[in-house]
Amino acid sequence: MNPTILSHQVVYQGRQFTVETLLLHLENQKEHHYERVNHRNSVTILPVNDQGQILFVSQYRVGANHKVLELPAGVIEANEDPRTCALREVREEVGMATDLLTSLGSYYLAPGYCTELNHAFLAQKLHFAPLSADEDEFLNLNAIPIKRAYQMAELGEIQDGKSLAAMLLARPIIYN
Repeated sequence: MNPTILSHQVVYQGRQFTVETLLLHLENQKEHHYERVNHRNSVTILPVNDQGQILFVSQYRVGANHKVLELPAGVIEANEDPRTCALREVREEVGMATDLLTSLGSYYLAPGYCTELNHAFLAQKLHFAPLSADEDEFLNLNAIPIKRAYQMAELGEIQDGKSLAAMLLARPIIYN
């Protein structure tokens, strides 16, 4: 049996997300307050070029307060499906379009407090077709051989959770 939401109140409304407090009626018949971040769903794309390299980007991330090496990703726009978002984001972030986009699965990024569901895709058969990046993105492209990228993940050199999850899901397909 899932807890019942008795009440909720928005306590912060921002550009990217809202924060609300929830009062839940729990299985043990007690009530408890929680905070929840409501964030739009997102995509992560694992692009593999014809040279057997995974295309990563590095960019400053405010939560980490430094540049983070990660796979291209983005937030799904209103009324946009995840596949369309993935096709757009890979062009915006690495300048490549894909002729083969495979869904790898979906996962919550932080289900203990956030609603965001991330959809992972594998992009292959890439060709040059850039779109303009978002005005607040300053990305550096990093092409890393597949085996080296997985070594980096195992050594803790890749610290972005959505990238690690996408790499795990793609491993049976691209790592041999």
